[in-house]
Amino acid sequence: MMWSCKRDRVYTHSLLAIKMRLANFPKVSPWASNTFCRQQFSLTRKRITNPSNRSAGSVAFSKDLRTEKRSRLHQTLLKQNSLVEPPGSPDRKEQRLDYQPPKSGILSVIPASWVPYAELIRIDKPSGTYYLFFPCLFSTLMAAPMAVPAAPVGSVVSTSLLFFSGALIMRGAGCTINDLWDRNLDPHVVRTRLRPIARRAISPFKGLVFTGAQLLTGLGILLQFPTSCLFYGIPSLLFVASYPLAKRVTYYPQIVLGLTFSWGAIMGFPALGVDLLSNWSALTAAGCLYSSNIAWTVLYDMIYAHMDIKDDANAGIKSIALKHGAQTKQILTGLAGAQIALLAAAGVASGAGPAFFIGSCGGAAVTLGIMIRKVNLKNAKDCWWWFVNGCWLTGGSISLGLVVDYLLRDLEDEPGDF
Repeated sequence: MMWSCKRDRVYTHSLLAIKMRLANFPKVSPWASNTFCRQQFSLTRKRITNPSNRSAGSVAFSKDLRTEKRSRLHQTLLKQNSLVEPPGSPDRKEQRLDYQPPKSGILSVIPASWVPYAELIRIDKPSGTYYLFFPCLFSTLMAAPMAVPAAPVGSVVSTSLLFFSGALIMRGAGCTINDLWDRNLDPHVVRTRLRPIARRAISPFKGLVFTGAQLLTGLGILLQFPTSCLFYGIPSLLFVASYPLAKRVTYYPQIVLGLTFSWGAIMGFPALGVDLLSNWSALTAAGCLYSSNIAWTVLYDMIYAHMDIKDDANAGIKSIALKHGAQTKQILTGLAGAQIALLAAAGVASGAGPAFFIGSCGGAAVTLGIMIRKVNLKNAKDCWWWFVNGCWLTGGSISLGLVVDYLLRDLEDEPGDF
C-alpha cells in the first residue's frame, strides 16, 4: 500500500515536471505537448513498475528521467520545426511539406543561390508589382494635361517607366518586411509555409540586410524625380512597415494596405511638376484618386484574403474576410461603387473629358461587376484567378480611358491649322 501511494506521487510529480518544462517552449503545439506527455507517462510507469528499479534510489531514477526527457523533447521540437503536419489536423490531410526547387519559370533559370531572394521579392508572382504600379500610372496620366505646359508624351512614358522600376523594387522591399514580421506565422499557413524566411532558407539578419539594399535602391530611383517627390514619397515607408503589424491588431489590415499601395496615386502630380499645395484642382483630383485606389485595394485584397481564411483563423491572423465573410459580396459591391464614384470625382476635378468617364469609369464598373458576380470565394484557385486577372481588367480599363483622354486633350491644345 505504501509503495502504491509513493508510486502515485511519483506519477504526479513527473507529469507536473514535464508540463512545466514544456511551458518554456511556446512554439510546441498542443498536439506535440500531449503526445510527449503520454510518452513520458508510459516511460515513468515502466521504470517504476520494473522491480530492478525499485531499489535504485530516487536520485538515479530522476537523473535518468531527465536525460530521457531532454532527448524526447529535442525530438519533439525537431518534428515541430520540420514542416510535417501532425496527424488529425483539422480540415487537412496528413502530408509532408517538403520544399521542391522550381523546375519552370524564371526561378528555374537563375542561379540556385539567388532563388530564395527571388522568391522573397515574389519575382515569379508579379501581380503585386502591377497593383502597386497602376496608381502611379493613373496619377501620371491624370496629371499630364494639368501640367503647365502639358507634359509631352515622351515625358509621360519616361516617368511611367521610372515608376514601374520603383514599384518593382518597393514591392520586393514590402514583401521582405512582411515576411520578416510574419516569420513565426507563415509556417502555420499552407500557402506561405515554404516562403524563404519561413523555411529558414534566408536568416532574419540576411533578410534585414536585403531589405536595406532594396530601400537604398528605391531611394536612388526616387532621386531621379523632382526634389519635391522626395517629400511626398518618404512618408509612405511608415505604412510599408506597419501593414504586417496591422494584421495582428485589427480585422481591417486591408485599409492599411490600401493606404500603402495607393500612394502612387499622389506621386504622379509632383513627378510632372504639378504643385499640389498651390493647385486646388490638382489637390482635389489627387485626393479623390488616392481614395478611389484605397477602395480598389481593399476590394481585391478582400478576395485575396479568402484564399487563407481557414489558416488565418487558426494562426490568429486577422483580416476583413474573417470579420465579414458572410457579407463579402455586399461589401465588395459597396467598395466598387465607392471606387467608381471617387474616380469620377477625380475626373471632374482634373477636367477630364468623355473618354475618361466612358472608358475609365465605365470600364471599371463593368469589370468589377463581372468579377464580384462570378468569383467563387470558397475556391482558393478561383480567388487567385480573379486577383491576378482583375488587375489587368480593371487597371487596364482605367488606364486606357486615361490614355485616350490625355491624347485627345493634347491634340486639342496643339496650335495650328489642320
